[in-house]
Amino acid sequence: MRLHVRGRALPDEQRVEFWIVDGLLSADPADGTADADTIFDGGWILPGLVDAHCHVGIGPGGAVTAEQAVAQAEAERSAGVLLLRDAGSPIDTRPLDDRADLPRIIRAGRHLARPKRYIPGLPIDLDDESQLPDAVAEQARRGDGWVKLIGDWIDREVGDLAPLWSDGVLKAAIDAAHAHGARVTAHVFGEDALPGLITAGIDCIEHGTGITDDVIALMRAHGTALVPTLINIDNFPGIADSATRYPTYAAHMRALYASARPRIAAAREAGVPIYAGTDAGGGIAHGRIADEVAALTGVGMSPTEAVGAACWDARAWLGRPGLEHGAPADLLCYTADPRTGPAVLNRPDLVMLRGAVF
Repeated sequence: MRLHVRGRALPDEQRVEFWIVDGLLSADPADGTADADTIFDGGWILPGLVDAHCHVGIGPGGAVTAEQAVAQAEAERSAGVLLLRDAGSPIDTRPLDDRADLPRIIRAGRHLARPKRYIPGLPIDLDDESQLPDAVAEQARRGDGWVKLIGDWIDREVGDLAPLWSDGVLKAAIDAAHAHGARVTAHVFGEDALPGLITAGIDCIEHGTGITDDVIALMRAHGTALVPTLINIDNFPGIADSATRYPTYAAHMRALYASARPRIAAAREAGVPIYAGTDAGGGIAHGRIADEVAALTGVGMSPTEAVGAACWDARAWLGRPGLEHGAPADLLCYTADPRTGPAVLNRPDLVMLRGAVF
């Protein structure tokens, strides 16, 4: 039996009507056969939500089991997230692709870092930074079009955040990724690593709490995107409280937290493209994309813009279709307007993934 949905789409609020045929969306009335079952009519229809910074495969203790990774993906699906941009995972999640009931994952492979300069057990540690271009090329071949670098982390010898890579190595590494058809993103909390990453041609910055007016101008000039993970930035005071051995670092983290939202608001005002990511895995529970969307309204986004940053705009950025004829039938239906807040956005009335209803 064919399925049929009808409602209003965002952002233009136009009425749309689709039939689901072999797991795909059809806007052709010829597919409206007598056996089509209308399962939704009169509310709001969105493409599946996107978490643009998500870690299926990481839990509070580090790497998780395959069964736990499935549970994480199911939590995302329950919240309406049907497309995940993996931002680094220590386990191979490709077996999840064989599950038609789980969200699609765009992988970045393993984090790339220097020894003792990131969370133990998560990255591939490179003893010499000259290894970075080859390591990036390898992750580009293993991933789904993205590579993840650790741009800065605490250096215990200096007692503060510090860049991991020199500018020349970054340029060679990012060029290597681009030559393999992959984009590059980087974890960055502080200020010092950002100019080198952006001028080297990096495609995206994660967190970006250290952006300044000069860095915002660089991002605009280079077309660099930002995924701020605002609900994770709320953990900065706790990180600072646990770093009593490094008072300079602790003070820096508190200062970054205090200035983060005004800085990100300035980037948004300047036209830097911003997308919604939660940093789920580790310290953030899976299924919280609606909270991140709400946080984005706190940096100046309208409710429509904020939902778009986790939906149709994020899909376009990642090269994935939205609601259109011939696209995979990955959609959400809401009786109430999903722009009204997390209580609605986080609880779709109907979740459809690959044409199956959940």
